[in-house]
Amino acid sequence: MIRVTVWYEYTQEAGIFPEHLKDQMPAEEFENFKNFLNTCKDKIKAVYPEGVTGAVVNHLQTCEDMKITHVNQYMDQCGLPDELLNNTDVLIWWAHVSHDMVPDELVKKIVERVHRGMGFIALHSAHKSKPFTELLGTSGTLKWREGDFCRVWNIHPTHPIAQGIPEYFELEPEEMYGEPFDIPTPEDTVFLSWFRGGELIRSGCTWTRGYGKVFYFQPGHETYPTYHNGYALRIIENAVRWAAPVLWRTDMTCPNTKALED
Repeated sequence: MIRVTVWYEYTQEAGIFPEHLKDQMPAEEFENFKNFLNTCKDKIKAVYPEGVTGAVVNHLQTCEDMKITHVNQYMDQCGLPDELLNNTDVLIWWAHVSHDMVPDELVKKIVERVHRGMGFIALHSAHKSKPFTELLGTSGTLKWREGDFCRVWNIHPTHPIAQGIPEYFELEPEEMYGEPFDIPTPEDTVFLSWFRGGELIRSGCTWTRGYGKVFYFQPGHETYPTYHNGYALRIIENAVRWAAPVLWRTDMTCPNTKALED
């Protein structure tokens, strides 16, 4: 049984605005952003009544080889107490506007857990999340704009994550994410997405960190029905099985490569 924890930021749906951003942007930009988030709340609920990751959870719960736990940032200990984290085989992470609210100490624990064998799957705007950027060592920045037609190309059809996925599938609308995407060169680029504006992005990428596997999947904007698409859900399902640990390293004292070599 693969123990999967789906972590969800939940900030927008809860109507909680990250006030710490007030000191990080001009006053007018801050007010515009705040108004934008307020309008998103109802739009998200219209598309995902159980939350953005609720659709992902509902799908994964149909997989007989998986045990799913669904948590969010506003639960005790940011939703990830040690007991849960230490009993997670694959951690799925969706975050958007309050990356800075995740405690550094928790990020350190997640990174160490990945180095010991836990799988980590970052969805959509988690490209800027603390665990993802810490694992990759880069900023995760990219180009973006609002909704567009997206064609997701399966460019590595023999990869385990690509099983059951056709040559391409289409999402309309989907938020445009485009290159340059500040990530280390992936070990495998499984999917490549093209947008009608002409942009491209490496939209399904894998890495290994220590004994753990990392996968990033780009589609999944909070007000678009991407996670109701059967192919998008199949990719996440495949990624869970791919990222599930085959070996745990239990005697490490710190999350770095040297510890793995000692």
